Amino acid sequence: MVAERTREVEISGIRKMFEAAPPNSVNLGLGEPDFNPPLAVVEALCRAVREGKNHYGPSAGLPALREKVAERYRERDPSTSRENVIITGSGTEGLMATALTLYDPGDEVLVPDPGFVLYGPHARLAGAVPVPYGLPEASGFLPDPDELESLVTPRTRAIVVNSPSNPTGAVFPKATVDRIVAFADRHEITIVSDEVYEEITYDRPATSFWGRSDRVVVVNSFSKCLAITGWRIGFLVASRSLAVELNKIHYHLMACPPTPTQVAVLAGLESDVATRKMVVEFRDRRELVVRLLSKIPGLSLVPPAGAFYAFPRYDWHPSSTEVAMALLGRGVITTPGDAFGSRGSFHLRLSFAASRPDLRRGIGILAEFARTVPRDAVA
Repeated sequence: MVAERTREVEISGIRKMFEAAPPNSVNLGLGEPDFNPPLAVVEALCRAVREGKNHYGPSAGLPALREKVAERYRERDPSTSRENVIITGSGTEGLMATALTLYDPGDEVLVPDPGFVLYGPHARLAGAVPVPYGLPEASGFLPDPDELESLVTPRTRAIVVNSPSNPTGAVFPKATVDRIVAFADRHEITIVSDEVYEEITYDRPATSFWGRSDRVVVVNSFSKCLAITGWRIGFLVASRSLAVELNKIHYHLMACPPTPTQVAVLAGLESDVATRKMVVEFRDRRELVVRLLSKIPGLSLVPPAGAFYAFPRYDWHPSSTEVAMALLGRGVITTPGDAFGSRGSFHLRLSFAASRPDLRRGIGILAEFARTVPRDAVA
């Protein structure tokens, strides 16, 4: 027999698509940069391993790396120190540690819909109840303050936010961030801010929630900015008192983050040139994707302002899972919108972390599929 909690969660729809994909499929479901890490980062990792830096380190991470992260966040709050920072084994582990630290059984947690696939399951694994709040397409996938007010109860413990957003690509303007902070302060709830895509923006910089309230936990990662998703390394930023509690749970999840990887990340943070080059390429791909999708009848798209995802809506009747499976059979991997919540229905997530030839080929398959949808299947 397994614990009851295992019955309350499933493998995400993203993973299901990968596992069902036939060989040589065009992968537009990819949730990671299709670049190699900067050479300095690779060399630093190899050097760390060769020089014997292969042993346990401090639970909260190497002091030098924590200090480097604190320097970055000191621009947002001058009082930030390394005591505010915990190095984690990926942004995912940081999210889980935060959930287990903050949520008690029976608590309610506001989670975005559509939103990243882990927010709701993490709440359930902690015994809490995820309460979805909408990100309406009509508003550019920004939360509705009136809806948030209507969802708060005495059991509401936290609100999870994600900007730049996976899957929508929305970037919250400063005014939206300010409204969410005021809302959270008014109701004395904690903001859990997933900012892993903060350096990948196109129209305006992302506004961090750090330094705007005492009740904020920032979850971030080095995976996207350094193209090291497989290395599994991220970090948390929180008030000093909360960081102590977060570190307890973090310790019981993984003891300590990997030492050689931290050494390599520290080298990578010395320069942002590689990240900026990557973002330039993503911006050009975004323009290509927006242009190609605009030519497909039955599709509409809010152009993404950040991350590397397009989240088009289609006007056919089949569910997004059915559409994604049909496309999979034609040789292109996409992610069904309903994997991200009920309000992701009739959407697909398309990643443009893929080569331009693959983007043209994959969207070409989508266009051909759209032309063959039976007319009685069109809304």
